Amino acid sequence: MKISKESFDKSSAWIKRNARPLEAARWSYLFEGVTRDKVIHYLSAFQNKDGGFGHGIEPDFWTPDSSPMATWTAGQILMEIEASANEKIVQSMLTYLVDSYNENIGMWATVLPENNQHPHAPWWHWKEGVQDNWMFNPSAELAGFLIHWSRDNSEASQLGWMVMAKAIDHLMNSDKMDSHEINNYQQLFRILKRHADEPLLNDISNKINTLIEQTVDKNVPEWATGYKPLPLDFMDSPAHPLYENMSDLVEQNLSFYIDQLSEEGTWDISWEWGSYPEEFAVARRYWTGVLLVDRYKILQAFELIKF
Repeated sequence: MKISKESFDKSSAWIKRNARPLEAARWSYLFEGVTRDKVIHYLSAFQNKDGGFGHGIEPDFWTPDSSPMATWTAGQILMEIEASANEKIVQSMLTYLVDSYNENIGMWATVLPENNQHPHAPWWHWKEGVQDNWMFNPSAELAGFLIHWSRDNSEASQLGWMVMAKAIDHLMNSDKMDSHEINNYQQLFRILKRHADEPLLNDISNKINTLIEQTVDKNVPEWATGYKPLPLDFMDSPAHPLYENMSDLVEQNLSFYIDQLSEEGTWDISWEWGSYPEEFAVARRYWTGVLLVDRYKILQAFELIKF
């Protein structure tokens, strides 16, 4: 069970012909040894003067205004390419995160009213009290970005550690959690491994893994029927601490991905907007490029695209 060179080449050709330049640059960086400069170049096109990101970088909402969630999307890519704290794009992003922190809710607002003025998926629609649905998604990870890239004892660093403490308190007192919020905590944990003491790390890791085991969809025949939290949404390499106990499910997930790869070398998304049909068709194409990069990263981590 491996991706053939023919399939990989089809995927590579598709992404270079049809994806956004940003995903094509990520592909070149991850799989072809091209420097990160092209990724930063195309990523900067989504950054506003205030340092935040918008312009549909997260393809399911198209507001050009800066938002914490769009900025989280950009921050994930900056982490992927191991961007330096000295990069202008990074420092501007940190400035935005400090300026946009919402003291009233003790986190960054996940959904903004500006979303409603532009094409968007229904789950990105703003209404009063919507933050309760999102909690520390993406604030837990945004706090990690501040910790990772800011100077010790700077305003950004202090804010990062403060929000981190609130986020960890929420984590430790949660009996269940949405899969995306769990992913935020996974990234925060990776960052904290460089900064925190061992007892705290053990507690955080154990709690995250408990939530993952509760959340993973184990009903394999149902995976193709809709949007499901699959094992590979959490375990992105064999080094994950849950891999040994869930290896059978992970292997079935890898097979599922390979089996679902289309003749032209793509995966389709498993969700719809139910509105803005013309714009959704564009977003669907953007997501196809994002899925290609993200899933091939996983297949590479499991050594399934070695030629």
